[in-house]
Amino acid sequence: MGRLDNKVAIITGGANGIGLTTAKRFAAEGAQVAITDVNVDHGAKAAKEIGHGAIFIKHDVSQEADWQAVFAKVLETFGKVDVVFNNAGIAAFNDAEHVTLDEWHKVMAVDLDGEMLGVKYGIQNMKDHGGSIINMSSIEGLIGYPNLFAFTAAKGAVRMMTKSAALYCAKQKYGIRVNSIHPGPIHKPELDNDPKEQKLIGAHLASLPLGRFGEKDEVAGLALYLASDESTFSTGSEFVIDGGYTAQ
Repeated sequence: MGRLDNKVAIITGGANGIGLTTAKRFAAEGAQVAITDVNVDHGAKAAKEIGHGAIFIKHDVSQEADWQAVFAKVLETFGKVDVVFNNAGIAAFNDAEHVTLDEWHKVMAVDLDGEMLGVKYGIQNMKDHGGSIINMSSIEGLIGYPNLFAFTAAKGAVRMMTKSAALYCAKQKYGIRVNSIHPGPIHKPELDNDPKEQKLIGAHLASLPLGRFGEKDEVAGLALYLASDESTFSTGSEFVIDGGYTAQ
């Protein structure tokens, strides 16, 4: 028996990175997976790579109509939804003094509005049978960072939005768990041969108690736990996976 047998999962930002790695883990554990992304070419390739009946849906998470279309397609294809992993996100370097309103709105539209809509429609479509909503936050949702002003604000808001939604679902007795994941620095193999990036990474490693960056599969493993029935007593919680960085 797989850990996600008979479950249907939506994973946003599933065309690459943590989203794709998680989709592969979910499928390997028995889930039927719908990955969504704005990148059509990568998304279609990713669904084919995952196999197991996985589907790809083009999806701008900041658009409510796109969310409605995603759920309609998944319900038409698989008949239900059990897991929503709000993984899609963007980052932008800006600070509190120089950020523009357009920069602020762009980050908020994807990183906060997109996850809010995933929570809203996840609840509406799972309240009759229960399920799990997993929101991607960051350690920047727990601690400040001077040059990620909008991103930090969005991820901090995701943390508290998660708690509010979790308490609402518990009060309504919907059987829906809502939790957030807070990764620290994650290894990006595509930067391994970039001397400039390696210099920055080397400086950053000194601040990590475990002395290394995390791997995408480690974050996917945490998402797998939260998607599975092993986590049925966990809701409204933040799950930190950062090599000990925020323990200092």
